[in-house]
Amino acid sequence: MSQAPRKTPDQLRSARWFAPDDLRSFGHRSRMMQLGYSEEEFRDRPIIGILNTWSELNSCHSHFPERVKDVKRGVLQAGGLPVEMPALSVDESFNKPTSMLYRNMLAMETEEQIRAHPLDGVVLMGGCDKTTPGLVMGAITAGVPFIYLPAGPMLRGHYAGKILGSGSDAWKYWDERRAGNISDAEWLGFQGGIARSAGTCMTMGTASTMTAITDAMGLTLPGASSIPAADSGHQRMGADCGRRIVDMVWEDLTPEKIITEAAVSNAAKVAMATGCSTNAVVHLIAMARRAGIGLTLDDLDALGRTTPLIANVRPSGKDYLMEDFFYAGGLRALMKQMEGMLDTACITVTGRSLGEEIADAQVFNDDVIRPLSNPVYHEGSLALLRGNLCPDGAVIKPAACDPKFHVHEGPALVFDSYPEMKKAVDDEDLEVTPDTVLVLRNAGPLGGPGFPEWGMLPIPKALIKQGHRDMLRISDARMSGTSYGACVLHVAPESFVGGPLALLKTGDIVRLDLPNRSLDMLVPEAELAERKAALKAPEPRYERGWGYMFSKHVTQADKGCDFDYLERDFGAAAGEPDIF
Repeated sequence: MSQAPRKTPDQLRSARWFAPDDLRSFGHRSRMMQLGYSEEEFRDRPIIGILNTWSELNSCHSHFPERVKDVKRGVLQAGGLPVEMPALSVDESFNKPTSMLYRNMLAMETEEQIRAHPLDGVVLMGGCDKTTPGLVMGAITAGVPFIYLPAGPMLRGHYAGKILGSGSDAWKYWDERRAGNISDAEWLGFQGGIARSAGTCMTMGTASTMTAITDAMGLTLPGASSIPAADSGHQRMGADCGRRIVDMVWEDLTPEKIITEAAVSNAAKVAMATGCSTNAVVHLIAMARRAGIGLTLDDLDALGRTTPLIANVRPSGKDYLMEDFFYAGGLRALMKQMEGMLDTACITVTGRSLGEEIADAQVFNDDVIRPLSNPVYHEGSLALLRGNLCPDGAVIKPAACDPKFHVHEGPALVFDSYPEMKKAVDDEDLEVTPDTVLVLRNAGPLGGPGFPEWGMLPIPKALIKQGHRDMLRISDARMSGTSYGACVLHVAPESFVGGPLALLKTGDIVRLDLPNRSLDMLVPEAELAERKAALKAPEPRYERGWGYMFSKHVTQADKGCDFDYLERDFGAAAGEPDIF
């Protein structure tokens, strides 16, 4: 990358607020002095916004009040002025009906916070599932230099001599409790031991997937996504982010210089190699489209067919958690293992190439980070399906389900709502066999509403008690990245807008052929046409507020569920504010 001339103080974006000798700039300078700053603190130096998604209901980000101090320290050391700004927390655990309903709200807030304020660069502080794509999507559109600070995974869980993985073991032991194999005291012990520090889920769930994607795309300090939240290295990384963003401003290292087609391809390949969350499909497509890169489901499937899974981390891997991944060398080591598959000329936020950043990376445990010659699974984490049930696509995580379901045919048992499904699966007299295909519809972007994580339908209690722990399940919902099982997700178009899933009836035969990437209902076309003619449009979920805006403008799963008017090809983004 050729070295462009460094900016001069008069070229700083913030100078437009503070430099002119006019009444409006007098007011800006006056209010900064009201805040206690002298002119030498905010004139002729980069002003760095720190967008902090901390809240007292976001356990993943509970360390951010301390970490923001580290970032500020770094910014000050490098000669910038740090200003902390709150951003929507979008916590995964407590947001209802689903945090996905608010990802685009965070993206809009991020974009507008940056555009509306005198910020020369930003540090984005996130990590919990939707905060990574939300922050990055907004910052891409805003266009100022930014660096992403990932929250980091929590420490591994422990209870009664067992190592616990957040999410994955919750599903596992809940099935055992439903089967009557776990006492109240044991259940309480699991509850207290499964999440025992600040940080995101320590499995390769959506949080670790999305921070790894952002890392591989060049938007974090290289390898930052692997550092556990509780490790002192995470504090040092925070200060490094503060120092580096100041130099990025002077260098004018903006997002479009980093986020190229090659960088997005690198990120997708790394995601596949990590055993990524199915949610990565929706978020990565949305992030790419914000950068004007037309990533599609077919692109991701093609990469998945040729990228082996080499991170032996739950839930796609069998044995290890993110803490082990970090000790084994972390994401830099994984990228080093697959170096020949990546475009190492891509530039990162350091201003250096990816190749330079991973040149000295080493693997310290080759069972955690496998060589390409000994993968966990021969293909990547995700596969795209098409057929008369999902003409616009659906996704499945082959490595995380029982191989016997890779080719499967069975009768559908269809549920129109989550409460209906939940009641049925707890009925021990439910007529169901291991070959039955459980189907949940009206759970997509509009039907959920908000595309909730309902796709890992519980195994019916009748089958649990017989010893079964997996079966084929299909929905237009998402599922937690910590989940596992033979779950087909993101069926598009969703049933709520009249997609083919709305035509399926209980008893219809469904066929999944994973090797040939197909998913079909074995129903004659004439019968399907009759059913379609009889369909009635459902009542809208919202009539006011954010939900109404969401329902009018959200795209379907295969397009990333962004708002149509926020995508790059909708129209030119607003220019810098010029009326002060």
